[in-house]
Amino acid sequence: MPRFFALGTNLLGGRAIIRGRDAEHIKVLRLRPGEEMTICDGKGTDYRCRLVRSDKDEAEAEIIEVVQCAAEPTVSVRVLCGLPKGDKTDYIIQKCVEAGAHEICFFRSERVVQRTEGVTKKLERWNRISEEAAKQSGRGIIPEVRWLDTYVGALDAAKQQEKTFFMYETGQREGLRAALKGAEKLGSAAIITGPEGGFEPYEADMARKVGMHVCAMGARILRCETAPVVALTALMYESGNLEAN
Repeated sequence: MPRFFALGTNLLGGRAIIRGRDAEHIKVLRLRPGEEMTICDGKGTDYRCRLVRSDKDEAEAEIIEVVQCAAEPTVSVRVLCGLPKGDKTDYIIQKCVEAGAHEICFFRSERVVQRTEGVTKKLERWNRISEEAAKQSGRGIIPEVRWLDTYVGALDAAKQQEKTFFMYETGQREGLRAALKGAEKLGSAAIITGPEGGFEPYEADMARKVGMHVCAMGARILRCETAPVVALTALMYESGNLEAN
């Protein structure tokens, strides 16, 4: 069933009036009056609707049923990644949205090699990628993608969550599985992964000093675009968010 977010939609009196890009998309999909779609308010509520009419500027649908989105995890996860090179950001955004991230933040750290000038200009495109991934995967929200210009800012953002799992490739660490014990009780969490070159030792020490779980991810070496997806999936599994509906 086609899925849309109510970004340009009015939901009033049992009707949904859809404008902008989603109205155009309805025309592209060639949906006909009587066909059903889902409109999400972006806050976790789904409106199952039946199309009444559409043109390139506006569509109208009848609201049939209002339900909570079943696809939203019980734990709100903020994923923070050292800015990678090239289009690896796109992959991270897409897959982390599909896996259940609530928010994705890219940040500057010591070993980031990608130039950061003009990163803020990419935010609009990054958030469009998040929106499309949210539609495809049936999410009840559109996870926001943000840029944090400092490593300290990333640590501060992570510390706002109940627990933070800092992925590190060497030195004193705890196993990720052990660190995730009791994850089913978490309401929020953060995952931090590094750029291509990983973290400097002092950056890992800073994470330890502020009480984060510094974690190993097994003996295999994961690429910087793979690590956040694997860590997030492990958290979703341990928190019970990969069970059958």
